[in-house]
Amino acid sequence: MKVIHIDELDGTANDVDHDTWRSRRFVLADAGVGFSFHDTLLRAGTETEMWYANHIECVYVYQGTGTLVNRETGEEFPLKPGTMYLLDKHDKHTVRAETDIRCACVFNPPVTGREVHDENGVYPLLTATA
Repeated sequence: MKVIHIDELDGTANDVDHDTWRSRRFVLADAGVGFSFHDTLLRAGTETEMWYANHIECVYVYQGTGTLVNRETGEEFPLKPGTMYLLDKHDKHTVRAETDIRCACVFNPPVTGREVHDENGVYPLLTATA
């Protein structure tokens, strides 16, 4: 059993801070459970382009408002507490945060914590031992 409070992640290697977002990673690939689990903040007034070409991501918004844009179809979806979205087709997407958005995210395969978005918003596929 593993129990972690989010405050325990602050300032550690599992606390990844970027211009438009901050991700605190509770569970990573080295846990060996087949997924990673993150608490992510998307900062108010920002726009973040992402494309998880190597991962499936499920996101549950529990605080804040914004818009999710499918860049391939142009469809827009409102984000507010209680909204879940699943990027099951490796969808190229943009999140526009009107307010700070807090969400819980699950990745499969799990991320290692060393990934950085490339110029296309893609995380490389890394393994726990790579």
